[in-house]
Amino acid sequence: MKKLPKVVTRRGKRLGRGYGSGKGGHTVGRGQKGQKARRSLGILFEGYKMKKSFIKRLPLRRGKGKFKAKEKPIIVTLRYLNIFPVGTTVDVQNLVRQGIVDKKEAYSVGVKILGNGDIKKKLTIAVPISKQAAKVIEKAGGKVI
Repeated sequence: MKKLPKVVTRRGKRLGRGYGSGKGGHTVGRGQKGQKARRSLGILFEGYKMKKSFIKRLPLRRGKGKFKAKEKPIIVTLRYLNIFPVGTTVDVQNLVRQGIVDKKEAYSVGVKILGNGDIKKKLTIAVPISKQAAKVIEKAGGKVI
């Protein structure tokens, strides 16, 4: 019968806790001087001199949140629109009223209708919609504003 090897996970050494700790005293394993020996590396640090750094290659955009990714809208599929009666205008307000989307999220990131499912009712759509979903709505006799 073969025995499995023991799995031992050791804690990392605590740096700068005296000479007896194994990584104590003067430079505590960081070498001497230089940017990497200091407290923390800057966002622009790449380890070597480079003509076009990563930050320089990013497109120039102004403002505070320029590195944040854009939030995507809430996706509503066509099958959820079967709740609405014939001739209704489907907008964010009506979607919130029916409980399909959350009010806070709907107004902050927006709503988009995608063509997953089927619908047989005549509806007027007043929110962003995909091309495929628009075809299905128009085929059912509705219209997209």
